[in-house]
Amino acid sequence: MEEDAKRILLIDDDLELGAMLGEYLESEGFRVEIVADGLAGMQRAVSGEHDAIVLDIMLPRLNGIELLRQLRETNEVPVIMLSARGDEVDKVIGLELDADDYVAKPCYPRELVARIRANLRRHQPSERGAPAPAMLTAGRLEVQVAARKALWQGKLVELTASEFNILLVLLRAGEAVATKDDLSLRGLGRPRQSYDRSVDVHVSNLRIKLEAVSQGGARVETIRGVGYRLQVK
Repeated sequence: MEEDAKRILLIDDDLELGAMLGEYLESEGFRVEIVADGLAGMQRAVSGEHDAIVLDIMLPRLNGIELLRQLRETNEVPVIMLSARGDEVDKVIGLELDADDYVAKPCYPRELVARIRANLRRHQPSERGAPAPAMLTAGRLEVQVAARKALWQGKLVELTASEFNILLVLLRAGEAVATKDDLSLRGLGRPRQSYDRSVDVHVSNLRIKLEAVSQGGARVETIRGVGYRLQVK
């Protein structure tokens, strides 16, 4: 295995599934560490030793939703949620806590690999083309791209990784409307699926935070049936 192979932490108490997924991921060139309960998984997740985490929701000792909530207080490592549940509530909660992706069990290992790779690409800077501008501004809103900071009149706007990525897409669209497909592909790193509310959830959270810090000076306008547009006074 290559020295620079991406390191994946798989947290799942289904030992048979974990072994199967781990074997497949390793055959695709990843280094895989498997942990079977939430508390041990949390200890490993905050170590900073992994490039991405595959996280089951139903775990002993500490469930996946609570693990993700605690992890996001200090860490923006890509997290792909994995769950046997078909309950949309779990998915929405995970997205609100800034999970990067969500795969329902039973899943195809090939699909999981594709999701992992898409999220890894989204979390690393592009090496091709002209360098991105160091700063984007719109009125009193300032976004420091490399530092991944958004400020309103110098005051930090606390955003999750996905909210920040969506804000960048909206800013770069200017007066044009950013479609939901574009926001999903460029902001979340994956094509939008039918009935996928991920973009709407993240935009809703971004809207609330921007309007609170700017007292209405920055808002995200909904263009019904098309997408969203950022408006800054």
